[in-house]
Amino acid sequence: MSFSLKQERELAEAMHLLMPLHFFYEQDRRTMPAIEFVQPAEMPATERDLLVHDRDMTSTLAGHHRSPIDLQVVRREGTPEYLLRLVVLTRRELPVPVEFGAIGIRLEALPPALRDDIEAGRKPLGALLAEHALDYVSQPRAYFKVAADAFIADLLAEPEGTMLWGRCNALSLPDGEVFADIVEILPPAG
Repeated sequence: MSFSLKQERELAEAMHLLMPLHFFYEQDRRTMPAIEFVQPAEMPATERDLLVHDRDMTSTLAGHHRSPIDLQVVRREGTPEYLLRLVVLTRRELPVPVEFGAIGIRLEALPPALRDDIEAGRKPLGALLAEHALDYVSQPRAYFKVAADAFIADLLAEPEGTMLWGRCNALSLPDGEVFADIVEILPPAG
């Protein structure tokens, strides 16, 4: 199979945006589900409201679900400088999944106390950024839809094949230095 230069660039950009998720699929020798990038106007209203903004997802989900959000670390890999992890965010009062995510975090770019709390894996990143009053910028880079494969369906407690919506987001320090690349996927809004 051969690709045009344009197709190769698009594929490279998609892999860059999806890197944290792609990393774990490659590690587990799983085939990535087909992800289709979309414009915000193509998304259902509730998912668009939850994804199309420049805030952190933890506080956005907490407000939408009217519940504090808890973190379940599914898997983690990394070095002292860089951490990759798969996570599920859940509502605290009714512990159901409200997001599946894959994140790559440049720990070396962050203050030591925040870095320690991130590595502990007890709270969602958004909650820790607020707790530590870190000044940062959230920059969604792409939006997508994906049919849940068996892996994601199991983690989100949804039937396989369920249409899910998500975004690729980057968090950066005020000087523009990116410290986190995030792939965030939501279960259907209820």
